Parts: sequence; structure tokens; C-alpha cells
Amino acid sequence: MLYYFINQRNIFIAKLTICFFVNPVYASDDFVEFSVDALDASDRNNIDLSRFSESNFVPPATYLLDLKVNGKSFSQKKITYVLSPENEKISLACLNPEVVNALAFKESALKLIRKIEPNCLDITTVPSVRVENHSGTLDITIPQAWINYSDPNWVPPERWDHGVPGLLMDYSISGNTLRQIKLNHSTQNLSIYGQAGANLGAWRFRADYQGSYSSDNHIRNFDWDRFYAYRPLPMYAARLTLGEIYMNSQVFDSVRFTGVNLASDERMLPPNLQGYAPQIRGIAKSNAKVTVSQGDHIIYETTVPAGPFNIQDLDSAVRGELDVRVEEQDGSVSTFQVNTANIPYLTRPGYIRYNASVGKPSLYNHKLDGPLFYSGDFSWGISNSWSLYGGTMLTGRNYNAWSAGVGRDMDFLGALSADATQSISKLPGERSQQGMSFKLSYAKTFDKYNSTITFAGYRFSQKKFRTLSQFLDERDQSHSHHGRDKEMYTITGNKTLWADRPALRTTLYLTYTHHNFWDRTGQDRYGFSAARTFRFGGIEGISTNLSLFRTTYRGRRDDSMSLTFSVPIGNSRWAGYEMQVKGSNNTHMASYSDNSDHNNLWRIRAGAGYRGKASLDSYYQHRARMAEMNLNMSYQQDNFISLGGSARGGLTATRFGAALHNSNTTLDAARIMVDTAGVASVPLNEERVRTNYFGIGVVPDIVSYRSFDTRIDVDAMDSDVEIRRAISTSTLTEGAIGYERFNVMQGEKFLAVIRLNDGTYPPFGSEISNSDGINVSMIMDNGVAYISGVKEDEKLAVIWEGKTQCYIIVPRELADDQVQILMPCQ
Repeated sequence: MLYYFINQRNIFIAKLTICFFVNPVYASDDFVEFSVDALDASDRNNIDLSRFSESNFVPPATYLLDLKVNGKSFSQKKITYVLSPENEKISLACLNPEVVNALAFKESALKLIRKIEPNCLDITTVPSVRVENHSGTLDITIPQAWINYSDPNWVPPERWDHGVPGLLMDYSISGNTLRQIKLNHSTQNLSIYGQAGANLGAWRFRADYQGSYSSDNHIRNFDWDRFYAYRPLPMYAARLTLGEIYMNSQVFDSVRFTGVNLASDERMLPPNLQGYAPQIRGIAKSNAKVTVSQGDHIIYETTVPAGPFNIQDLDSAVRGELDVRVEEQDGSVSTFQVNTANIPYLTRPGYIRYNASVGKPSLYNHKLDGPLFYSGDFSWGISNSWSLYGGTMLTGRNYNAWSAGVGRDMDFLGALSADATQSISKLPGERSQQGMSFKLSYAKTFDKYNSTITFAGYRFSQKKFRTLSQFLDERDQSHSHHGRDKEMYTITGNKTLWADRPALRTTLYLTYTHHNFWDRTGQDRYGFSAARTFRFGGIEGISTNLSLFRTTYRGRRDDSMSLTFSVPIGNSRWAGYEMQVKGSNNTHMASYSDNSDHNNLWRIRAGAGYRGKASLDSYYQHRARMAEMNLNMSYQQDNFISLGGSARGGLTATRFGAALHNSNTTLDAARIMVDTAGVASVPLNEERVRTNYFGIGVVPDIVSYRSFDTRIDVDAMDSDVEIRRAISTSTLTEGAIGYERFNVMQGEKFLAVIRLNDGTYPPFGSEISNSDGINVSMIMDNGVAYISGVKEDEKLAVIWEGKTQCYIIVPRELADDQVQILMPCQ
């Protein structure tokens, strides 16, 4: 049967090839008449090739088409074709004002677009603009001179998608049980954090929550950390936020308040104008839980296996100092701080970036605590090289601050900025105090030398200088927690050696931060790592990594070192050795890792741990359709045994359906709901997601304002599943729930003969479509058609001359041994 189908298909293609390229008779530049004498058909008078007679002619109707703009996928839209007012033999694609606006035409081009009807615009009247239909794809070509943007790595705001209305609930839950063998004591801990919310249009309504439980003191905590709403303003490259907010300013330190914030969002800017997304590096001596917080607000939490770790997916909008807590499986805890340094505050010429807030400082119990304040800062691009920036923070008589600075783009020498801030503050019972703070920042990427100074900066504050947070702490007599800043300098950079020689390539990383205070001990943190991949004894891909970190924080010193070797022993499988020194504790561990299955990663280690005692630990990560889970275990002879686990995921619901899904629990991240027309278990994006029983799946953690491809993994589909397209491209705004529908068909495949009531056959070239308008076959000579992706008793339409002429019903039982099934068309 399959051979017969392939043979018939080849005959059909050959016939069409003859029609198009051998025997055309040209009546005009666009119209083509076909000589049917070239066709090997028994009934040459019963052929419908009318839709091929016009160049790019599409019968008038409304179609769901994929759009491409200058070769790049855009989105899927309903497009109506109409006959040209000048020539009924020509059809035109009708674009509504929403689609035309998304094309980002210049004003001069918009004036040239013809309006056929109020909701029907013809853009082909703009010189050199082409609109062509290629197998269900509307391919639009626009010369660069007619559009506003030219950055190939950036999607303009006109093409961003706010998504569809919906509800969401994301969570990250982790637990651990520890048994101390010598003390015969057990402890259980549980923690959870996440976000609940709703989307309506461009508005996002959110509530962050976090909770914990410890069996030692039986304390249970659960709090709704904050309530807020926000919406992106794409045409202004800004975000409007209402509610409980953490102020993220380029000039002033962060403060929690309740009020309103309007700020430029640099994620909406082209990549070369965006800031630095912080990375957090460290070493875990066992399977550890890493918690990143700002004050008491959890920003990020994850579980990492033993050894060096690098957290890279923090939001670039995070500002200020972050507290990092590393909790090992034996219950020990280490902490340090990371400063989310930024590149110099530069802005492209003629543009202004701004951040304005009005509100009152608030506590974590949602109570207001402080005076009404206004804060505003800006950066103005004076020229290609210079930017002027500054700001003010006003509360009335008790606290006020001003700042001014200048930034300089020095081309091949990098970018540099310098500013000064003055504060005037008055606490109850004391005289007014004035102080200054000075800051210098530098960033540079040395492409020629494969090196980057991600950030280098220096800041000095006088003893009487106060930030608003410090003023509030001192007023409430809680300043011992934060301290008054004195001096801070930091540098973070990396270097790749022998980048053009894979066998010798070596990557170096260096970080150093010094931060001290006028009224308490300071912090120093040093970090260095070197990674090298090489070949030895005929084995490719051997790697080694050396990591060194030292942290002094609040009078405590924490040293750690890790040296690892890894040897590939198969497809994404490694054997390795690790030596780790953390304080006075030395460990030597042999390991085996298996990453061959992306959705199931695991590692096991064994060796000598603390004081030479036998040690064993394992780590397993499973990416399921409904959640991402990991399990871990650690054992140390005569000391402890610990079991832990975590799960991260969410629920997303819209009018199109609902689905549980895995997630990295990045707060306010966008996601895409995928609808596969009721077909279950369709694999998406490297099988990281599969649709549920109702044909709904959710691809989480989409990077906002960046083009993203939603893909069906064709090679992993079931054999009875058919698709007409496998990829869709969209660009989502922050927090959006995107929606993509793929016309997926699951069902039978068979060869049929379509016969009309009078005993004749539909014309050669007629189409067969299902109830969703999806083409499932094309009729060949003598009514023969190979039909695929249909279900028993399904009603199919047979179309020729541009309309449905009759219907066929798929039989309830299809025998495998039948070569052809006779199907009457009524």
C-alpha cells in the first residue's frame, strides 16, 4: 500500500511539473493557461487547476497563515484574501491595522498604503514591498528603507505579544531530613516559595509567597510577601508597577515601598544597551540548597550538586546587594553577599532612560513605615559618546538626596561613568547631617583578546552619608543589621586563552569584592576559577576545573577549594575525580555522571570525606511534564545520613485549557501555552514538554522581549500523528501567557477512491479538508487520494472551484489489507 501511494504521489508531482514548466500558454504577465494534453489523465475534461493559473493567486476567503517578515518568522494570523478592485483575476492579501502596525513601517511608508476597506489594507502599494503566499506562509518582504528598525538581534516593540488572559500558580518546594548518627537525632526541614497571579490584557496581577517548617522548633511560617500589579509599556520601553515594590534604581540603593513606579526597562532595549545580569558562583561541599534573597524576600532558590556552582539565570532587573545562603545536607550553613554591579549608566543618543517612584516605605507585614517620598533618576544620551545622568530622592524635611554623574563611551577603551550623591538627613533628637558618596564604574569587552571586564567599580561614602534604607534603620534603631557604608570596590572578569585551538582552550574567571562600613566589620570575597579541556592518550574531551573562593563576612572566614577531573566514557557520560577543601575538611571523591537523557540526569560519588571517613552522595534530576524534580542523598560514616528532594513547577490556565508544567520558578517569567488540537503527548522543544490528555502543554521560563521558537519535535512524534507546520516564533512581554495553536492530526492513513453520486470522480487536483480547514489530501487521477490524520466517522469536505462541493465520511473500520477504500461523496 505504501509503495502504491509513493508511486501515485510521484506521478502527481510529475504531472504538475509538466503543467507548470513544459506546456504553459501565457495570456498575460500574470495569468497562465495550462494545456491538459500534457497530463496522463483518463478524463482531461475533469481537471481543476484554476488556482494555479494566476501568479500567487489565492481564492478569496479567510485563512490562518504563518507570517514571515524579511525571512524571519513572525506569528500566525487570520488573513483575508479579496479580489483586486482593478482586476478580478488578481487576489490581494488584506492586512488589518494591527498587523500593519506590527510591521513597523515608517510614517512615510504608512502614507503610501492603500485602504481597500476600513479593516483591509494593501501594503503592496509601497514601492518594492512584496507579499507572497507559499504553502500556508505569508512571506512579506519590506526594504530596510521603509521600516524603523535595523538591529538583526532585536525584535521591535510593534511585534511584541501581550499574550492571552489567564491564571497561574508557580511553586518551588524543597525538603530535607537529616539524621545525626552520634547524637541519634533527626531533623526535618521544608520550605516553599512561588507566585500566584492573573493576566488581563497587558496587566499582570501578582502575589509572591514563601513559607518554611522546621521540626527542631516546630515553627511554621507562611507569608504573602507582597502584592502588586504591573504592565509593560512597549512603545515607551518602560514598565508601570503598582503596589508593594522593590525600587530598582541605577542611582539610589534599593528600598521596599508601597506606591507607584514608572521606570525604563532596559530589557526592552537592543542587546548592546542592556545592563549586567549578576552571576553567583561558589562551591558546595555536598548536595546543597542555595537561596538568594534581598532582605527577607526570596529571589531565587535551587538545589545544586556537590562541587562548584554558577547561577546565571537571575533577572537583570535585580539591583543592590544580595544575600546568598548555602545550606549543606549535613545542616551546616555558609553565607556571603554579592553586589549586583551594573555597566556604566549609558544611553543611546537622543534617548532618556528614567525611573520615577512615589510611595511610602513598607515592612514585610505590609504595614507602612516611613514618610511619603518621591524618587526619580534619569540618563540622557547627549551624543554617541556622552551620557548625563542623575536623580533626586525627597521626603520633606527629614531626608533628601541628590545625585549627578556623567558617562563616557570610549570605544575600544570601554565605557566609564562617575557620579556623586549628597544626602541630608535628620533623626529625631539630633541635628541635620550632610554626607557625600562617590562612585566610579567601568566595563569593557576585549573581543580581540577574548576577555571581558564585566564590571569594575569603586565607591566611597562619607560617615554622615545615609541612604534612605540606612536612615529608616537608624530611625528605628535597627542599623546594626545593615551598617553604614564606607568603601566598596569590585571587579569581575574572564579571559579565554587559545580560543581558536579547542585542544588547548582555557577559560579563566576572577572576581573580587571589598566592602567595609563605618560602624561594623566588612566583607571581602575573592574568587578564581580555571577550566581546561584537552586530549590525552587518544581520549578527546578530558576536562579539569580549579575553583578557589575566600569570603570574610562579619568576622568569619570561609575558604573553599575544588579541583575536578572529568573523562568522557560514552555518550554524555563521564567518570571523574574531585578533591575539595572547605575549611579544615578535605574530601577525595570518585564520581560517575550520566547526562545522556536530557530529562534524566544523575550522578553518584564515593570516597573519603571528613577525617578520612567513608562518604557517599548521589544526585538525580528528572524533568517531567508536570514538574522538575530532584532527589539527593548524602552519607558520612559515623556522622550523618541525609535525604533531600525538591520540585519546581506550576499551573497555567486560560480559556483554551489548563496544564501543569515544569518551571525554573523565575518570578514574572513569560510562558507559552501550546494547543495541539486535542492530540496528547506531542513533544515540544527537545522533549522538555509534552502536551497533556487534552492536547495542552506549557513551555515555561521564556525570556521576555526576545524572539522564541516553539517547536514540535517531529522525530519524537508517534507514527500516527501528522502536522502541517512544526515551528512558531513569538516575542512575549514580561509575564505574558502566549498562545500557539498547531494543527496536529492524529488518526488513520489510507488510500481511497472518491466517487460522486453520478458515478464520476471529483476533478483532478481537488482538495480534501477536515472540519478545522486543514488539508488532509489532494485528489489524483480517477478519484484516487491518500488520506492521513483522520478519525473514524470524521466528516471531510471535498473542495474544487473554490468551494465545498460534497462530503465524505471516514469508515468506522479500516482493514490493513485493503489497497483502496471506495468512499462516496455526497
